[in-house]
Amino acid sequence: MIRLIFFRTYRQAMGLAYWLSRRFTAAGKLALVCLLLAAAFGADTTQSTAYQAAAFLALVFLISAFSVSDRRARGKFSLTRRLPRFGTVGQPVTYTATITNHTTRPQRASTLLETLPDPRPSWQVFNSVTMRRRPGWEGWLDNALGFSRWMNLIARRRPAVIGETTLPDIPANGAVDVPVTFTPTRRGRVHFLGAAVAQPDVFGLLRSHCRIDAPQSLVILPKRYRLPPLALPGVREYQPHGVALASSVGQSDEFVALRDYRPGDPVRHIHWRSVAKLDRLVVREHEDEFFVRHALILDTFGNADDDAAFEEAVAVAASFVCTVQTQESLLDLLFVGPQAFCFTAGRGVGHREQMLEVLAGVEPCAQPDFDKLESLVLRHAPRVSGCVCVLLAWDEPRRRLVSKLQALGVPVRVCVVVEQEQEQEQEVYFLPVGKVQEALWRLS
Repeated sequence: MIRLIFFRTYRQAMGLAYWLSRRFTAAGKLALVCLLLAAAFGADTTQSTAYQAAAFLALVFLISAFSVSDRRARGKFSLTRRLPRFGTVGQPVTYTATITNHTTRPQRASTLLETLPDPRPSWQVFNSVTMRRRPGWEGWLDNALGFSRWMNLIARRRPAVIGETTLPDIPANGAVDVPVTFTPTRRGRVHFLGAAVAQPDVFGLLRSHCRIDAPQSLVILPKRYRLPPLALPGVREYQPHGVALASSVGQSDEFVALRDYRPGDPVRHIHWRSVAKLDRLVVREHEDEFFVRHALILDTFGNADDDAAFEEAVAVAASFVCTVQTQESLLDLLFVGPQAFCFTAGRGVGHREQMLEVLAGVEPCAQPDFDKLESLVLRHAPRVSGCVCVLLAWDEPRRRLVSKLQALGVPVRVCVVVEQEQEQEQEVYFLPVGKVQEALWRLS
């Protein structure tokens, strides 16, 4: 019951703060504080100055409210965004917004406010999340109030915060282009539900809103780390049906010799010049496809409360995707979500950007079942030349998986994201949260 009361308090307080930030200018917020203070002191009628100030400010806000309603009726706008293809966590993203004025009068002193989805969680989500308790009475109090749980859920559900953008004067039946810059804080998608063109009242305290429906979305890729020059394990292996997978680079579809035609040979392999000389069908023979194929294993079975470690693991996986040269090799991304997934990039099969987009949407598994990932990896192991594992723990199931891969003759490089620094083990690289970049340089 207490948790429900605090949940409703947090939700209403955040909704009120959002409404105030959209409706009041900076001067309006200061005037509102002065009005509340004057009203508090003016309750004592002997304090005539405070009483008069409260009455004056209340009258000013009343006039502002009428002015705002009149401006809302006179405005009509449309919005077009030119978004980039991708954004990246922690890197500024700039796009161009075109605002068109559909009225016969110029619009001045306007502000563009983007509208994003409400990040507030529902009661079911809030109540189902249990944060890790800290020792002492502070941890007990924090768990009872649920404030850290609330802030953690808000951070997970809010990929970006876009501030207000000041617009130049918009001519009558004209348009203006303005750059909008924001910095994504989380991977995934930024959903633009619409926007509002805000205009201040005659006193500059309140703002009218002319809402614009302009839904769009932008994919935010995981952050990446710089990796040292890597010589990933593994050598060229025979890939069944590799020619169909590979592009024309490397050993793809290389000519070996000429031979007589056999029933079933592709017509495109007939060597017509030799046919003309020998007066019989002759075809070109190509060698089987041998090339390097690496597997990148992402562990999604971490602690549900340890969001920072999982995000770091995704960032490390994205760093490997950007580092591995896929022009002369294949890279398979293996992970388990609602089901087992295997995405391949390189040699004409897929592009690195597509794999990063997949990583942008990866979520931790709600019901950890590491056996699913082990089964997926072991089925895939005979086709790979080497393997890179990005794990969230170094326990017995994960040790067993690495041991099975090594027993199959697959070279393995193991990276484990941990909360605190640990002593390094042979062939295992521990990456502490907050010091991942420094720890990655030890991979060389």
